[in-house]
Amino acid sequence: MPIIVNLDVMMAKRKMSSGELAEKIGISQANLSILKTGKAKAIRFSTLEAICEALKCQPGDILAYEKQD
Repeated sequence: MPIIVNLDVMMAKRKMSSGELAEKIGISQANLSILKTGKAKAIRFSTLEAICEALKCQPGDILAYEKQD
């Protein structure tokens, strides 16, 4: 998939655990894991907003596009 999820990078920069982030944004750790590994097929804007608010970042800090051949 050409969308790269850099959620682990932002979590490390903010020194935030998966459990802490999941609790702050109101999703299960299992669903957060699916997002972190890039296996999610979609993300709600409300979830993306909550992640950005919790990590004090922009959507572009978490998501990147890399064209595949």
